[in-house]
Amino acid sequence: MVHRVLFWTGFGVAVRFWQLGLEMRPFFNKGSLWAYPVFAGCGASFGYWLQGVDERQTAVLEERKQMILAKRARKAAREAEAEAL
Repeated sequence: MVHRVLFWTGFGVAVRFWQLGLEMRPFFNKGSLWAYPVFAGCGASFGYWLQGVDERQTAVLEERKQMILAKRARKAAREAEAEAL
């Protein structure tokens, strides 16, 4: 989980660098240093949200996988019973 949050934090800071580069403004101006933590925080919150989405989707997929495996087991049991008769 931490790696995803750290990645998106770095991405937020990179976006700030890119923004200042496009505007051709200095990267470390005293008046605009407050924006780096804001961009990093937005990126980190997005990474945290994305981690939750990933966990929920993984849980749904695991549940569906178990349902399919149970269905296959029931079908195999029915076929084995039919062959025995």
